Amino acid sequence: MNKKELIAKLAKSTGLSQAKAGDVLNALFAADSGKGIIAVELDAGHKVTIPGFGTFGSKKRPARTGTNPANGKKISIGARTYAFFKPGKTLRERVSK
Repeated sequence: MNKKELIAKLAKSTGLSQAKAGDVLNALFAADSGKGIIAVELDAGHKVTIPGFGTFGSKKRPARTGTNPANGKKISIGARTYAFFKPGKTLRERVSK
């Protein structure tokens, strides 16, 4: 399912217009505009938990030394922060049937 299909299903199940359903989806998830609620919370270092669905969060990975596979030389890999999603128990059980 892509974003357009998700908007269409959201509109149909809630009775919203497709334009309003698109606005709702963008308000929650739009990471590219910097205005998505979930992205803003992750930027601030917070978690977003949706009971029965899962948790969105961010973690920090420290700097480390790696190996270039092409030539075997040691390289420095900088620290970074990355986003993660951990499915909730209800979603995990539903998918694993």
